[in-house]
Amino acid sequence: MGKYLLAHDIGTSGNKASLFSVEGELIKSTVAGYPVHYGDGGRAEQDPRDWWEAVCSSTREIVAGIDPKEVAAVSFSAQMQCCLVVDREGKVLRPAIIWADQRAVRQAEKLRQVFDGKDAYQLLGHRLSPSYSIEKLMWIKENEPSVYEHTYKMLQVKDYIIYRMTGKFVTDYSDASGTNALDLEKLEWSEEILAAAGIDRDKLPQLHASTDIIGNLNPEAAQEMGLTTATKVVCGGGDGPCSALGAGCIENDQMFLTFGTSAWIGGTTEKKFLDDDQIFFCFAHVIPGKYMPCGTMQSAGSSYSYMRNTFCQDVIRKANEEGISSWNRINAMAESSPAGAKGLLFLPYLTGERAPRWNPDASGSFLGIHMYHQREDYIRATLEGVAMNLELILKAYQKYLDIDRLILTGGGAKGDIVAQILSDVLEASLVRPDHVEEATSIAAAVIAGVGCGIYEDFDAIHKFLKFGTPVEPDFGKKAVYEKQKKVFDDVYQALVPLYKELG
Repeated sequence: MGKYLLAHDIGTSGNKASLFSVEGELIKSTVAGYPVHYGDGGRAEQDPRDWWEAVCSSTREIVAGIDPKEVAAVSFSAQMQCCLVVDREGKVLRPAIIWADQRAVRQAEKLRQVFDGKDAYQLLGHRLSPSYSIEKLMWIKENEPSVYEHTYKMLQVKDYIIYRMTGKFVTDYSDASGTNALDLEKLEWSEEILAAAGIDRDKLPQLHASTDIIGNLNPEAAQEMGLTTATKVVCGGGDGPCSALGAGCIENDQMFLTFGTSAWIGGTTEKKFLDDDQIFFCFAHVIPGKYMPCGTMQSAGSSYSYMRNTFCQDVIRKANEEGISSWNRINAMAESSPAGAKGLLFLPYLTGERAPRWNPDASGSFLGIHMYHQREDYIRATLEGVAMNLELILKAYQKYLDIDRLILTGGGAKGDIVAQILSDVLEASLVRPDHVEEATSIAAAVIAGVGCGIYEDFDAIHKFLKFGTPVEPDFGKKAVYEKQKKVFDDVYQALVPLYKELG
């Protein structure tokens, strides 16, 4: 058995390749980026060949200097709710429609005309929404019929990579539960949904557990990646359920918050976990037999990145010249603004919204602008707006569970001011693992290890995680944020009639 486990976290902006020892030590990691192509009507697409090139180049980089025969297995965490269509030879027929794409509004409405929303939610664990894969495939069928006719399989992001590695068309239960086409209790493709959608059952891939070995690397893939055909390919899972495992949430009712490009509050439960208001949704877990409830907002870190890239180019330039992180400089600017950002409010709906609003027409906005507001106030207001949206998701959970402590992961968790604002607004204690950006990568490594028999069970996650001192809420800021939270919700409700017109 090999000494190493290879994890690929195939995200929205790039692929992170991480090499772990079987003892749980991170040996090396690297990121290979690729673009998202945004367009009118809420469109967001990527070229799957960019994913493959990123996987290959990043793998070659991190395995350089080791014996490739010692890489026992590779597995994946990846962005979910994609619609990638390929022909029988695995040829990509059009750009992948990714999770952020909101074009399939009419297709979601067609499903709602056939399926009662509550019935669909109970069956699938999700609302009927343009965010999901099956609605996007319906859009292709209606708008690009020739592409649909030549489609052999619809794949998720990691599934395409698995195909390139093994030649097999598969997906796992966690990713499948993000398509709006999986019966969440039976763990089978739902014939009822497919009939209502008008989608051919045989266009969906074979279902597997996340820990199933799909095969060994084929010679071509092994050569491109700098590995050997001895490495086993383990199915892996969607980044949402992987983030629960990678945060250490393997026991029932453990909860966590991930702050990345998007952000979500989720956890691990023994039973399917849904709420009456349908604010959050529920995935099949990467841990067999468990579920992962999740409330995901669209634009968390991406809102912060938008602020940085649009209004802080001079800060970025100066930081680069000084050889320091521009994020550290921008975080310091946010910290220099008082709680409440002097009354400035940000609605973080730059790409529509999933939880808690479920409104694809929503858009971002700043409100309460006055002459005395400075750039640092806009930066802080951006973070506070994201936090207030997450607080609405947390409230939905708190109707059913007592939650005053969350594990915090994701790239945004590195910034102390980000963690403190989240803690203050959510009024929750936040504890960060030592590798806040590695949660989903760690999950993929553990899945690889369990799948190939190196680990007996998912308790192996404790080999990989160490936690720091919790970030505690400052209740001295409670009055300020309580006022802001009310205005935040009131303003959104007031804008709802205008969003479609603005779009």
